[in-house]
Amino acid sequence: MIEICEVGPRDGLQNEPKLVSTETKVELINKLVDSGIRIIEVASFVNKKVVPQMADAEEVLRLVPKRADVRYGGLVLSRSGLERALQTDVDFLHVVTTTSDSFNLRNAKRTVEQAVQELTKVIEEGSALKGVAGVIGTSFGCPFEGEVPLSRVLNVAESFLKAGCTEITLADTTGMANPLQVQKITTAFKQEFGNNLTLGLHFHNTRGLGIANILAGYQAGVTRFDSSIGGLGGCPFAPKAVGNVCTEDMVNMFKGMNVETGTDLEGLIETAKWLERSMDKTLDGMLMKAGIS
Repeated sequence: MIEICEVGPRDGLQNEPKLVSTETKVELINKLVDSGIRIIEVASFVNKKVVPQMADAEEVLRLVPKRADVRYGGLVLSRSGLERALQTDVDFLHVVTTTSDSFNLRNAKRTVEQAVQELTKVIEEGSALKGVAGVIGTSFGCPFEGEVPLSRVLNVAESFLKAGCTEITLADTTGMANPLQVQKITTAFKQEFGNNLTLGLHFHNTRGLGIANILAGYQAGVTRFDSSIGGLGGCPFAPKAVGNVCTEDMVNMFKGMNVETGTDLEGLIETAKWLERSMDKTLDGMLMKAGIS
């Protein structure tokens, strides 16, 4: 069974120049839930001036449908973000750093070491009240530094796990990964931390390898993947970064492989088409254009 973490309402929308209303975000989340998605990253608790698209995080979480079988995640980058998140009904905190000093200084105005020092304290405090997943960006390469040593990725993961994370997601922030690299890093991660830890993978489709990287991760034993409806997405701090792996395209791949995802593919396609109309732009998803058959 594949677990999908739908990141469209957060990662998908954060880089859009057109401000999306709270009502539209909540409607999108409702449609995703109706289509069988059970883990959704719905908000980001960051500086509202820097990422205005996420300014209504608290209101979105107040209005989303409350269901025992649906888990909502919120992105946290700092102590102040944690304070905001803990005032909401968010189920899970996604605490994020990258493994590249060059990228992290542009993204969060601090080195990786400084970020890990602060965020381990955030994880320790947050994990007393919420579930916490550590998200490690630029795990597969940095647009400014190139290759990121695997040892650095593993060291950040170890610090996060010791602080209280129960899940780790390795993120390909700018779409630099390739399938062989994905298998190598995923295998090394499992050898280092064991098979019982929940490991997720997060890919962007910048170089057209998103689905191929998902498949490589699955073949290496991963069953948790981030994706975005319609392939919407991008990072304000990542040059040339495009959208995440498209949710309905990924589901279609697994359906063709007879691998269960627990989702309604037709419902996801209709949601993607609705989102395309709402955004008034062409989305990157392929299946919404080609159809199921």
